Amino acid sequence: MSLFLLLIIVAIVLGIIGVAAHDLFYLLIISVIVLLADLAYGAMRFRRGGKRHRLLR
Repeated sequence: MSLFLLLIIVAIVLGIIGVAAHDLFYLLIISVIVLLADLAYGAMRFRRGGKRHRLLR
């Protein structure tokens, strides 16, 4: 869960920097790619239902 939130924050920060500095438009593109990858990761992780298998001892 912390990786998901960290990638969301990174995408937001890169997007803000990409918009604020007009010469760094590529950061905005990278931000969108990171955000889409993070949403795909989150969808796959949450679709599993969060069930964890315990080992029987």
